[in-house]
Amino acid sequence: MSGYPSGRMGIDPRTKSAFLWGLVGLLSFLVLVQGYALLVDPLVTITQALALASLVGVSAGAGAYLLEPRLAARAADRGER
Repeated sequence: MSGYPSGRMGIDPRTKSAFLWGLVGLLSFLVLVQGYALLVDPLVTITQALALASLVGVSAGAGAYLLEPRLAARAADRGER
């Protein structure tokens, strides 16, 4: 037990985790675009970078949400061996 009252707080831990992974994906992409722009000519404008980062963030969040149960089950199976 983590002490997190998921039933009363409104957002369950799986959704929160997926949201945070999406945020990490979004910010990581923006950091990579900015780093590339510092070293070489910018590939995209800031508006295009934000749009692409949003797609990356949504994809990372959706992937985390969909794959988390599979990865947890796989890790549990490996621990039993």
